[in-house]
Amino acid sequence: MHNCLFDVSKDVVLITGVCGQLGAEYAKAFLLRGARVVGLDIGPSARSDVLADEHSDSYQFLAADVTNKVDLQNALVQAEAKFGTPTVLINNAGIDSPPSAPHEENGPFEDYPEDSWDKVIDVNLKGVYLCCQVFGAAMAKANRGSIINVASIYGVVSPDQSLYEYRRRRGDVFYKPVAYSASKSGILNLTRYLAVYWAKENVRVNSLTIAGVFNNQEQAFLDAYCGRIPIGRMAKADEYNGSVLYLASEASRYMTGHNLVVDGGWTAI
Repeated sequence: MHNCLFDVSKDVVLITGVCGQLGAEYAKAFLLRGARVVGLDIGPSARSDVLADEHSDSYQFLAADVTNKVDLQNALVQAEAKFGTPTVLINNAGIDSPPSAPHEENGPFEDYPEDSWDKVIDVNLKGVYLCCQVFGAAMAKANRGSIINVASIYGVVSPDQSLYEYRRRRGDVFYKPVAYSASKSGILNLTRYLAVYWAKENVRVNSLTIAGVFNNQEQAFLDAYCGRIPIGRMAKADEYNGSVLYLASEASRYMTGHNLVVDGGWTAI
């Protein structure tokens, strides 16, 4: 029997960072449940092409830079022309310094480059702010919507630098950088601010704090990570889908300004 509480079949869902591992999973979850999805990313990818091939009538890919307001305004015009005003916005786009980044980015805090800080803050925090300004404003004008800002355990607690001890033992100077944590922490209060600001316009704004996702990381890292997390493993790529469907749907209609933590127990310790 169809459960209307979790029904998203009438929604227009805009997802930033749709070409990433999680963005593509979110898009697929909504498309399989009858929603129309607009995927934004800096450029197309194989993941987005598959979505377009399999859901040609209900999926639209738009190239846009989340740090460029004109790009986002143009994307809104194109999305509204095809599907109408978005009813769900998932601010999923984000960057971090990967383990393979230049030494300066993964070195000691004292030497962390200013331009690396600016780049991460621009995408992860300014990008969310601009998307909310453009797409959230359209939702407020339409008097309905749900915004989901994807945050991280490292926006709630400090990175566990001991996870990277295996790298330091083999001679690397490696620390999880600061900018990602600062950007994800900023999302939490941006979410609260907008939840209060748009409450009377019937736009709900919540954050989703997630933990790490398995993506063929090297075994030494997996051993350290999985030994630290109570549930004993990293998340599978589709294990946050239930949370975004819940936050998007009528099932969470009385929830706004909340940070939903789905982290395998990481922050419970």
